[in-house]
Amino acid sequence: MKKILVSWIGNTDLAAPEKNLKQGLGPIAQAAVNKSYDEIVLLSDYLKDRISSYIKWLEPQTPSRISVRYHSLSGPTQFGEIYEAAVNTISELLKYYGDVDLTFHLSPGTPAMAAVWILLAKTRFPAELLESSKEEGVKTAEVPFDISAEFIPSLMRRTDERLEKLSIGLPPDAPEFDDIIHRSAVMKRIIAKARRVAPRSVPILIEGESGTGKELLARAIHRASSRRDKPFKTVNCGAIPGELVESEFFGHKKGAFTSAFQDRVGYFEAAHEGSLFLDEIGDLPLAAQVKILRALQEKEIIRVGETKPTKIDVRIIAATNRKLIEEVAASRFRADLYYRLAVAVLSLPPLRERSGDLSLLIDKLLDEINHDSIGEPGFINKKISASARNLMLSYSWPGNVRELLNTLRRAAVWSSDSTISIEDINDSLIQPQTSTAPELSDQPLADKVNLPEILSNIASNYLARALKTTGGNKTKAALMLGLPNYQTLSNWITKYGVKN
Repeated sequence: MKKILVSWIGNTDLAAPEKNLKQGLGPIAQAAVNKSYDEIVLLSDYLKDRISSYIKWLEPQTPSRISVRYHSLSGPTQFGEIYEAAVNTISELLKYYGDVDLTFHLSPGTPAMAAVWILLAKTRFPAELLESSKEEGVKTAEVPFDISAEFIPSLMRRTDERLEKLSIGLPPDAPEFDDIIHRSAVMKRIIAKARRVAPRSVPILIEGESGTGKELLARAIHRASSRRDKPFKTVNCGAIPGELVESEFFGHKKGAFTSAFQDRVGYFEAAHEGSLFLDEIGDLPLAAQVKILRALQEKEIIRVGETKPTKIDVRIIAATNRKLIEEVAASRFRADLYYRLAVAVLSLPPLRERSGDLSLLIDKLLDEINHDSIGEPGFINKKISASARNLMLSYSWPGNVRELLNTLRRAAVWSSDSTISIEDINDSLIQPQTSTAPELSDQPLADKVNLPEILSNIASNYLARALKTTGGNKTKAALMLGLPNYQTLSNWITKYGVKN
Protein backbone atom coordinates (compact mmCIF):
# COMPACT_ATOMS: atom_id res chain seq x y z
CA MET A 1 0.00 0.00 0.00
CA LYS A 2 1.40 3.39 -1.01
CA LYS A 3 2.31 5.77 1.80
CA ILE A 4 1.45 9.32 0.77
CA LEU A 5 1.97 12.60 2.61
CA VAL A 6 -0.45 15.38 1.58
CA SER A 7 0.17 18.97 2.60
CA TRP A 8 -0.42 22.57 1.65
CA ILE A 9 2.73 24.61 1.03
CA GLY A 10 3.13 27.43 3.55
CA ASN A 11 5.20 30.59 3.78
CA THR A 12 7.60 28.97 6.26
CA ASP A 13 8.34 26.23 3.74
CA LEU A 14 9.02 28.67 0.91
CA ALA A 15 11.30 30.73 3.13
CA ALA A 16 13.40 27.72 4.20
CA PRO A 17 15.72 27.59 1.14
CA GLU A 18 16.56 31.26 1.64
CA LYS A 19 17.59 30.82 5.30
CA ASN A 20 20.43 29.13 7.11
CA LEU A 21 19.60 25.46 7.77
CA LYS A 22 20.03 26.10 11.51
CA GLN A 23 16.85 28.14 11.34
CA GLY A 24 14.92 25.10 10.21
CA LEU A 25 13.96 23.22 7.09
CA GLY A 26 10.33 24.17 7.27
CA PRO A 27 7.48 21.74 8.16
CA ILE A 28 7.36 19.88 4.83
CA ALA A 29 11.09 19.29 4.51
CA GLN A 30 11.23 18.24 8.17
CA ALA A 31 8.64 15.53 7.49
CA ALA A 32 10.32 14.51 4.22
CA VAL A 33 13.68 14.06 5.93
CA ASN A 34 12.45 12.32 9.08
CA LYS A 35 9.67 10.12 7.67
CA SER A 36 9.49 7.67 4.78
CA TYR A 37 6.86 8.19 2.07
CA ASP A 38 6.39 6.79 -1.41
CA GLU A 39 5.03 10.14 -2.56
CA ILE A 40 4.64 13.64 -1.21
CA VAL A 41 1.69 15.49 -2.73
CA LEU A 42 1.77 19.24 -2.21
CA LEU A 43 -1.15 21.65 -2.70
CA SER A 44 -0.33 25.22 -3.62
CA ASP A 45 -2.04 28.57 -4.19
CA TYR A 46 1.27 30.28 -5.05
CA LEU A 47 2.64 31.13 -8.50
CA LYS A 48 4.27 28.18 -10.25
CA ASP A 49 7.62 29.97 -10.67
CA ARG A 50 7.97 30.40 -6.93
CA ILE A 51 7.02 26.78 -6.26
CA SER A 52 9.42 25.42 -8.90
CA SER A 53 12.45 26.81 -7.09
CA TYR A 54 11.22 25.33 -3.80
CA ILE A 55 10.72 21.87 -5.34
CA LYS A 56 14.24 21.96 -6.81
CA TRP A 57 15.55 22.63 -3.29
CA LEU A 58 13.36 19.96 -1.67
CA GLU A 59 13.88 17.04 -4.09
CA PRO A 60 17.55 16.27 -3.17
CA GLN A 61 16.58 15.96 0.51
CA THR A 62 14.20 13.02 0.13
CA PRO A 63 13.87 9.84 -1.97
CA SER A 64 10.11 10.37 -2.06
CA ARG A 65 8.46 11.28 -5.34
CA ILE A 66 7.15 14.87 -5.16
CA SER A 67 4.18 16.22 -7.08
CA VAL A 68 2.30 19.53 -6.86
CA ARG A 69 -1.41 20.29 -7.37
CA TYR A 70 -2.14 23.96 -8.07
CA HIS A 71 -5.41 25.38 -6.74
CA SER A 72 -6.38 29.03 -7.08
CA LEU A 73 -8.00 30.33 -3.88
CA SER A 74 -9.74 33.66 -3.55
CA GLY A 75 -8.26 33.87 -0.04
CA PRO A 76 -6.18 31.74 2.35
CA THR A 77 -9.14 31.32 4.72
CA GLN A 78 -11.81 30.49 2.13
CA PHE A 79 -12.97 27.38 3.94
CA GLY A 80 -15.16 26.01 1.13
CA GLU A 81 -12.49 26.42 -1.56
CA ILE A 82 -9.85 24.79 0.65
CA TYR A 83 -12.20 21.90 1.38
CA GLU A 84 -12.99 21.39 -2.30
CA ALA A 85 -9.31 21.47 -3.32
CA ALA A 86 -8.36 18.94 -0.64
CA VAL A 87 -11.22 16.56 -1.48
CA ASN A 88 -10.46 16.72 -5.21
CA THR A 89 -6.78 15.97 -4.64
CA ILE A 90 -7.41 13.00 -2.35
CA SER A 91 -10.13 11.63 -4.63
CA GLU A 92 -7.69 11.70 -7.56
CA LEU A 93 -5.09 9.82 -5.52
CA LEU A 94 -7.58 7.14 -4.50
CA LYS A 95 -8.79 6.77 -8.07
CA TYR A 96 -5.23 6.36 -9.34
CA TYR A 97 -3.72 4.17 -6.60
CA GLY A 98 -6.70 2.49 -4.98
CA ASP A 99 -6.12 2.01 -1.24
CA VAL A 100 -3.42 4.27 0.18
CA ASP A 101 -1.94 5.02 3.58
CA LEU A 102 -2.61 8.75 3.94
CA THR A 103 -0.92 11.33 6.14
CA PHE A 104 -2.08 14.96 6.33
CA HIS A 105 0.39 17.61 7.48
CA LEU A 106 -1.28 20.18 9.76
CA SER A 107 1.59 22.62 10.23
CA PRO A 108 2.02 24.26 6.80
CA GLY A 109 -0.50 26.81 5.55
CA THR A 110 -3.33 28.59 7.34
CA PRO A 111 -5.46 27.52 10.33
CA ALA A 112 -8.35 26.99 7.90
CA MET A 113 -6.24 24.48 5.98
CA ALA A 114 -5.36 22.63 9.19
CA ALA A 115 -9.01 22.51 10.23
CA VAL A 116 -9.98 20.96 6.90
CA TRP A 117 -7.33 18.24 7.25
CA ILE A 118 -8.68 17.39 10.71
CA LEU A 119 -12.25 17.28 9.42
CA LEU A 120 -11.33 14.99 6.51
CA ALA A 121 -9.10 12.70 8.55
CA LYS A 122 -11.88 12.05 11.06
CA THR A 123 -14.69 11.67 8.52
CA ARG A 124 -14.30 10.98 4.79
CA PHE A 125 -10.61 10.03 4.46
CA PRO A 126 -9.06 8.35 7.53
CA ALA A 127 -5.47 9.51 7.80
CA GLU A 128 -2.59 10.11 10.18
CA LEU A 129 -2.29 13.75 11.22
CA LEU A 130 1.22 15.14 11.37
CA GLU A 131 2.63 18.28 12.95
CA SER A 132 6.16 19.58 13.06
CA SER A 133 8.19 22.40 14.51
CA LYS A 134 11.86 23.35 14.79
CA GLU A 135 11.74 22.90 18.55
CA GLU A 136 9.83 19.60 18.84
CA GLY A 137 10.54 17.98 15.50
CA VAL A 138 8.01 15.81 13.66
CA LYS A 139 5.25 14.00 15.54
CA THR A 140 1.77 12.57 15.14
CA ALA A 141 -1.05 14.81 16.31
CA GLU A 142 -3.41 12.77 18.46
CA VAL A 143 -6.72 14.45 17.71
CA PRO A 144 -9.84 12.78 19.16
CA PHE A 145 -12.87 12.26 16.95
CA ASP A 146 -14.74 15.20 18.45
CA ILE A 147 -11.86 17.47 17.38
CA SER A 148 -11.35 18.98 20.82
CA ALA A 149 -10.70 22.69 20.97
CA GLU A 150 -7.10 22.31 22.16
CA PHE A 151 -6.13 20.97 18.74
CA ILE A 152 -8.18 23.37 16.63
CA PRO A 153 -6.58 26.76 15.94
CA SER A 154 -8.33 29.59 17.75
CA LEU A 155 -9.35 31.18 14.46
CA MET A 156 -11.48 28.14 13.66
CA ARG A 157 -13.35 27.89 16.97
CA ARG A 158 -16.26 29.78 15.42
CA THR A 159 -16.71 27.35 12.54
CA ASP A 160 -19.67 25.28 13.75
CA GLU A 161 -21.95 26.82 11.12
CA ARG A 162 -19.28 26.39 8.43
CA LEU A 163 -18.80 22.74 9.31
CA GLU A 164 -22.56 22.22 9.19
CA LYS A 165 -22.65 23.74 5.70
CA LEU A 166 -19.79 21.53 4.58
CA SER A 167 -21.64 18.45 5.80
CA ILE A 168 -24.41 19.17 3.29
CA GLY A 169 -21.96 20.02 0.55
CA LEU A 170 -22.48 23.80 0.70
CA PRO A 171 -19.47 26.16 0.80
CA PRO A 172 -19.75 28.66 3.68
CA ASP A 173 -18.76 31.69 1.62
CA ALA A 174 -20.06 32.53 -1.84
CA PRO A 175 -18.83 35.99 -2.85
CA GLU A 176 -20.52 35.57 -6.23
CA PHE A 177 -23.86 36.11 -4.48
CA ASP A 178 -22.80 39.18 -2.50
CA ASP A 179 -24.61 41.54 -4.89
CA ILE A 180 -27.94 39.98 -3.90
CA ILE A 181 -28.73 42.06 -0.82
CA HIS A 182 -30.86 40.14 1.65
CA ARG A 183 -31.32 38.96 5.22
CA SER A 184 -34.85 37.50 5.05
CA ALA A 185 -35.27 33.79 5.68
CA VAL A 186 -37.02 33.24 2.36
CA MET A 187 -34.12 34.75 0.38
CA LYS A 188 -31.55 32.85 2.43
CA ARG A 189 -33.25 29.62 1.36
CA ILE A 190 -33.24 30.69 -2.29
CA ILE A 191 -29.56 31.66 -2.20
CA ALA A 192 -28.65 28.40 -0.47
CA LYS A 193 -30.42 26.44 -3.21
CA ALA A 194 -28.75 28.52 -5.91
CA ARG A 195 -25.32 27.91 -4.39
CA ARG A 196 -25.94 24.16 -4.26
CA VAL A 197 -26.95 23.94 -7.91
CA ALA A 198 -24.44 26.47 -9.28
CA PRO A 199 -21.46 24.05 -9.63
CA ARG A 200 -23.54 21.63 -11.68
CA SER A 201 -24.47 22.01 -15.33
CA VAL A 202 -28.14 21.12 -15.00
CA PRO A 203 -30.72 23.56 -16.44
CA ILE A 204 -32.25 26.06 -14.03
CA LEU A 205 -35.63 27.76 -14.21
CA ILE A 206 -36.02 31.00 -12.24
CA GLU A 207 -39.60 32.15 -11.68
CA GLY A 208 -40.61 35.48 -10.18
CA GLU A 209 -42.50 38.70 -10.75
CA SER A 210 -40.97 41.41 -12.92
CA GLY A 211 -38.25 43.31 -11.11
CA THR A 212 -37.38 40.61 -8.55
CA GLY A 213 -33.80 40.21 -9.81
CA LYS A 214 -33.94 37.05 -11.92
CA GLU A 215 -31.04 38.06 -14.18
CA LEU A 216 -28.95 39.13 -11.17
CA LEU A 217 -29.42 35.67 -9.67
CA ALA A 218 -28.63 34.00 -13.00
CA ARG A 219 -25.36 35.92 -13.32
CA ALA A 220 -24.39 34.97 -9.76
CA ILE A 221 -25.04 31.30 -10.52
CA HIS A 222 -22.88 31.53 -13.63
CA ARG A 223 -20.03 33.20 -11.71
CA ALA A 224 -20.21 30.49 -9.04
CA SER A 225 -20.02 27.69 -11.61
CA SER A 226 -17.08 26.01 -13.34
CA ARG A 227 -18.12 27.98 -16.47
CA ARG A 228 -17.34 31.32 -14.82
CA ASP A 229 -14.55 32.12 -17.29
CA LYS A 230 -16.73 31.31 -20.30
CA PRO A 231 -19.44 33.48 -21.92
CA PHE A 232 -22.70 34.46 -20.25
CA LYS A 233 -25.16 35.37 -22.99
CA THR A 234 -28.56 36.94 -22.40
CA VAL A 235 -31.51 36.82 -24.78
CA ASN A 236 -34.98 38.30 -24.28
CA CYS A 237 -37.19 35.61 -25.75
CA GLY A 238 -40.18 37.95 -25.93
CA ALA A 239 -38.33 40.40 -28.18
CA ILE A 240 -37.54 37.96 -31.02
CA PRO A 241 -40.01 37.84 -33.95
CA GLY A 242 -41.18 34.30 -34.65
CA GLU A 243 -39.70 34.27 -38.16
CA LEU A 244 -36.22 35.12 -36.81
CA VAL A 245 -36.05 32.60 -33.98
CA GLU A 246 -33.82 30.11 -35.81
CA SER A 247 -31.46 32.80 -37.08
CA GLU A 248 -31.18 34.47 -33.65
CA PHE A 249 -30.68 31.28 -31.66
CA PHE A 250 -28.79 29.10 -34.13
CA GLY A 251 -27.18 31.61 -36.54
CA HIS A 252 -27.26 31.65 -40.31
CA LYS A 253 -25.04 31.34 -43.34
CA LYS A 254 -24.52 34.27 -45.70
CA GLY A 255 -27.23 34.28 -48.36
CA ALA A 256 -29.55 31.95 -46.41
CA PHE A 257 -32.33 34.52 -46.81
CA THR A 258 -32.78 38.00 -48.27
CA SER A 259 -31.22 40.04 -45.47
CA ALA A 260 -28.47 37.53 -44.61
CA PHE A 261 -25.56 39.62 -45.89
CA GLN A 262 -22.95 37.77 -43.85
CA ASP A 263 -22.49 34.69 -41.67
CA ARG A 264 -23.94 35.11 -38.19
CA VAL A 265 -23.26 33.17 -35.01
CA GLY A 266 -26.41 32.51 -32.98
CA TYR A 267 -26.89 32.74 -29.23
CA PHE A 268 -26.23 29.03 -28.62
CA GLU A 269 -22.87 29.07 -30.41
CA ALA A 270 -21.90 32.37 -28.77
CA ALA A 271 -22.52 30.82 -25.36
CA HIS A 272 -20.55 27.61 -26.12
CA GLU A 273 -19.03 26.19 -22.89
CA GLY A 274 -20.72 29.00 -20.96
CA SER A 275 -24.26 29.86 -19.87
CA LEU A 276 -27.23 31.00 -21.95
CA PHE A 277 -29.80 33.05 -20.06
CA LEU A 278 -33.23 32.74 -21.70
CA ASP A 279 -35.17 35.63 -20.20
CA GLU A 280 -38.98 35.55 -20.41
CA ILE A 281 -38.92 32.02 -21.79
CA GLY A 282 -42.70 31.91 -21.38
CA ASP A 283 -43.07 34.41 -24.24
CA LEU A 284 -41.59 32.05 -26.83
CA PRO A 285 -44.13 30.98 -29.47
CA LEU A 286 -44.94 27.26 -29.50
CA ALA A 287 -43.23 26.77 -32.86
CA ALA A 288 -40.03 28.29 -31.47
CA GLN A 289 -40.25 26.11 -28.36
CA VAL A 290 -40.00 23.00 -30.55
CA LYS A 291 -36.74 24.25 -32.07
CA ILE A 292 -35.23 25.13 -28.69
CA LEU A 293 -36.23 21.73 -27.30
CA ARG A 294 -34.48 19.91 -30.13
CA ALA A 295 -31.28 21.88 -29.58
CA LEU A 296 -31.31 21.01 -25.88
CA GLN A 297 -32.02 17.33 -26.50
CA GLU A 298 -29.49 16.81 -29.28
CA LYS A 299 -26.89 19.24 -27.89
CA GLU A 300 -26.35 20.51 -31.40
CA ILE A 301 -27.67 23.23 -33.70
CA ILE A 302 -27.89 23.73 -37.44
CA ARG A 303 -27.34 27.21 -38.82
CA VAL A 304 -29.98 28.47 -41.21
CA GLY A 305 -28.72 27.75 -44.72
CA GLU A 306 -26.49 24.84 -43.65
CA THR A 307 -27.06 21.11 -43.27
CA LYS A 308 -24.13 20.16 -41.07
CA PRO A 309 -24.90 20.23 -37.31
CA THR A 310 -22.62 22.00 -34.83
CA LYS A 311 -22.11 20.52 -31.38
CA ILE A 312 -22.80 22.85 -28.45
CA ASP A 313 -22.07 22.72 -24.74
CA VAL A 314 -24.32 25.26 -23.06
CA ARG A 315 -25.74 25.55 -19.56
CA ILE A 316 -29.32 26.87 -19.78
CA ILE A 317 -30.69 29.27 -17.17
CA ALA A 318 -34.25 30.29 -18.05
CA ALA A 319 -36.43 32.90 -16.38
CA THR A 320 -40.08 33.87 -16.52
CA ASN A 321 -42.56 36.10 -14.71
CA ARG A 322 -45.24 33.50 -15.30
CA LYS A 323 -46.00 30.20 -13.59
CA LEU A 324 -44.89 27.92 -16.39
CA ILE A 325 -46.67 24.87 -15.02
CA GLU A 326 -49.91 26.85 -15.35
CA GLU A 327 -48.93 27.79 -18.90
CA VAL A 328 -48.40 24.09 -19.62
CA ALA A 329 -51.87 23.28 -18.26
CA ALA A 330 -53.33 25.98 -20.54
CA SER A 331 -51.42 24.53 -23.55
CA ARG A 332 -49.48 27.76 -23.99
CA PHE A 333 -46.14 26.14 -23.14
CA ARG A 334 -44.84 22.73 -24.17
CA ALA A 335 -44.74 20.22 -21.33
CA ASP A 336 -41.64 18.48 -22.73
CA LEU A 337 -39.68 21.75 -22.84
CA TYR A 338 -40.87 22.68 -19.36
CA TYR A 339 -39.60 19.45 -17.85
CA ARG A 340 -36.35 19.82 -19.78
CA LEU A 341 -35.82 23.28 -18.24
CA ALA A 342 -37.24 22.72 -14.77
CA VAL A 343 -34.53 20.42 -13.41
CA ALA A 344 -33.85 23.01 -10.70
CA VAL A 345 -36.61 25.56 -10.08
CA LEU A 346 -35.90 28.71 -8.06
CA SER A 347 -38.91 30.87 -7.21
CA LEU A 348 -37.87 34.41 -6.32
CA PRO A 349 -40.30 36.01 -3.89
CA PRO A 350 -41.72 39.50 -4.49
CA LEU A 351 -40.28 42.30 -2.40
CA ARG A 352 -43.43 42.52 -0.26
CA GLU A 353 -42.71 38.98 0.99
CA ARG A 354 -39.04 39.62 1.82
CA SER A 355 -39.41 40.72 5.42
CA GLY A 356 -36.35 42.67 6.59
CA ASP A 357 -34.78 43.14 3.16
CA LEU A 358 -36.34 46.44 2.15
CA SER A 359 -34.35 48.71 4.45
CA LEU A 360 -31.09 47.05 3.38
CA LEU A 361 -32.01 47.50 -0.27
CA ILE A 362 -32.87 51.17 0.21
CA ASP A 363 -29.42 51.86 1.65
CA LYS A 364 -27.60 49.78 -0.96
CA LEU A 365 -29.45 51.26 -3.94
CA LEU A 366 -29.08 54.82 -2.66
CA ASP A 367 -25.33 54.24 -2.31
CA GLU A 368 -25.25 53.07 -5.95
CA ILE A 369 -27.22 56.13 -7.09
CA ASN A 370 -24.84 58.44 -5.23
CA HIS A 371 -21.82 56.69 -6.72
CA ASP A 372 -23.20 56.78 -10.27
CA SER A 373 -24.09 60.48 -9.93
CA ILE A 374 -20.60 61.65 -9.02
CA GLY A 375 -19.41 64.16 -11.59
CA GLU A 376 -22.88 65.14 -12.76
CA PRO A 377 -23.70 68.88 -12.67
CA GLY A 378 -25.14 69.95 -9.34
CA PHE A 379 -24.59 66.56 -7.72
CA ILE A 380 -25.24 66.41 -3.97
CA ASN A 381 -24.69 63.20 -2.03
CA LYS A 382 -28.15 62.07 -0.90
CA LYS A 383 -29.39 60.48 2.27
CA ILE A 384 -32.98 59.61 3.17
CA SER A 385 -35.06 60.98 6.03
CA ALA A 386 -36.67 58.72 8.62
CA SER A 387 -40.19 59.66 7.51
CA ALA A 388 -39.35 58.99 3.85
CA ARG A 389 -37.90 55.62 4.79
CA ASN A 390 -41.01 54.74 6.79
CA LEU A 391 -43.24 55.59 3.84
CA MET A 392 -41.14 53.34 1.59
CA LEU A 393 -41.26 50.53 4.15
CA SER A 394 -45.05 50.71 4.19
CA TYR A 395 -45.44 50.59 0.40
CA SER A 396 -46.11 47.25 -1.35
CA TRP A 397 -43.72 47.78 -4.33
CA PRO A 398 -45.64 45.95 -7.07
CA GLY A 399 -42.68 46.54 -9.41
CA ASN A 400 -40.32 45.03 -6.81
CA VAL A 401 -36.61 45.97 -6.71
CA ARG A 402 -36.70 47.61 -10.14
CA GLU A 403 -39.51 49.94 -9.02
CA LEU A 404 -37.68 50.65 -5.76
CA LEU A 405 -34.52 51.64 -7.65
CA ASN A 406 -36.35 53.88 -10.10
CA THR A 407 -38.34 55.55 -7.33
CA LEU A 408 -35.12 56.36 -5.46
CA ARG A 409 -33.59 57.72 -8.66
CA ARG A 410 -36.55 60.03 -9.24
CA ALA A 411 -36.55 61.13 -5.61
CA ALA A 412 -32.81 61.92 -5.78
CA VAL A 413 -33.54 64.18 -8.74
CA TRP A 414 -36.58 65.90 -7.20
CA SER A 415 -34.81 66.47 -3.87
CA SER A 416 -33.27 69.94 -3.78
CA ASP A 417 -31.00 69.30 -0.79
CA SER A 418 -28.96 66.45 0.63
CA THR A 419 -31.90 64.72 2.35
CA ILE A 420 -34.68 62.96 0.45
CA SER A 421 -37.93 63.90 2.20
CA ILE A 422 -41.25 62.10 2.47
CA GLU A 423 -42.65 64.57 -0.07
CA ASP A 424 -39.90 63.64 -2.54
CA ILE A 425 -40.76 59.95 -2.20
CA ASN A 426 -44.49 60.63 -2.45
CA ASP A 427 -43.89 62.62 -5.66
CA SER A 428 -41.76 59.80 -7.03
CA LEU A 429 -44.16 56.93 -6.45
CA ILE A 430 -46.10 55.97 -9.58
CA GLN A 431 -49.47 54.58 -8.65
CA PRO A 432 -50.60 51.74 -10.95
CA GLN A 433 -53.62 52.37 -13.10
CA THR A 434 -56.77 50.43 -12.26
CA SER A 435 -58.54 48.48 -14.95
CA THR A 436 -61.73 50.51 -14.45
CA ALA A 437 -60.19 53.94 -15.16
CA PRO A 438 -60.26 53.77 -18.99
CA GLU A 439 -63.80 52.41 -18.94
CA LEU A 440 -64.99 55.24 -16.69
CA SER A 441 -63.27 57.99 -18.67
CA ASP A 442 -64.50 56.70 -22.01
CA GLN A 443 -68.19 56.41 -21.23
CA PRO A 444 -70.27 58.26 -23.85
CA LEU A 445 -72.14 61.29 -22.51
CA ALA A 446 -75.30 60.12 -24.28
CA ASP A 447 -75.56 57.35 -21.69
CA LYS A 448 -76.53 59.84 -18.94
CA VAL A 449 -73.29 59.49 -17.01
CA ASN A 450 -73.67 59.52 -13.21
CA LEU A 451 -70.62 61.65 -12.39
CA PRO A 452 -71.07 61.62 -8.57
CA GLU A 453 -71.18 57.81 -8.61
CA ILE A 454 -68.08 57.59 -10.79
CA LEU A 455 -66.18 59.97 -8.53
CA SER A 456 -67.33 58.05 -5.47
CA ASN A 457 -66.11 54.76 -6.95
CA ILE A 458 -62.71 56.24 -7.83
CA ALA A 459 -62.30 57.87 -4.41
CA SER A 460 -63.32 54.69 -2.57
CA ASN A 461 -60.88 52.63 -4.63
CA TYR A 462 -57.88 54.88 -3.96
CA LEU A 463 -58.73 55.43 -0.30
CA ALA A 464 -58.96 51.69 0.34
CA ARG A 465 -55.69 50.99 -1.54
CA ALA A 466 -53.81 53.75 0.28
CA LEU A 467 -54.95 52.45 3.66
CA LYS A 468 -53.94 48.91 2.72
CA THR A 469 -50.55 50.01 1.38
CA THR A 470 -49.73 52.01 4.52
CA GLY A 471 -51.06 49.43 6.95
CA GLY A 472 -53.87 51.77 8.08
CA ASN A 473 -51.56 54.71 8.84
CA LYS A 474 -53.74 57.70 7.95
CA THR A 475 -50.92 60.26 7.94
CA LYS A 476 -48.97 58.25 5.40
CA ALA A 477 -52.09 57.48 3.38
CA ALA A 478 -52.98 61.19 3.24
CA LEU A 479 -49.51 62.06 1.94
CA MET A 480 -49.72 59.27 -0.62
CA LEU A 481 -53.05 60.60 -1.94
CA GLY A 482 -52.04 64.27 -1.93
CA LEU A 483 -54.42 65.21 0.89
CA PRO A 484 -53.30 67.96 3.31
CA ASN A 485 -53.55 65.93 6.54
CA TYR A 486 -55.02 62.86 8.18
CA GLN A 487 -58.14 64.74 9.30
CA THR A 488 -59.06 65.39 5.67
CA LEU A 489 -58.44 61.73 4.90
CA SER A 490 -60.75 60.73 7.79
CA ASN A 491 -63.48 62.98 6.40
CA TRP A 492 -63.15 61.38 2.96
CA ILE A 493 -63.24 57.90 4.50
CA THR A 494 -66.48 58.77 6.28
CA LYS A 495 -67.97 60.47 3.22
CA TYR A 496 -67.35 57.53 0.90
CA GLY A 497 -68.02 54.77 3.44
CA VAL A 498 -64.59 53.17 3.28
CA LYS A 499 -63.83 50.56 5.93
CA ASN A 500 -60.56 51.10 7.84
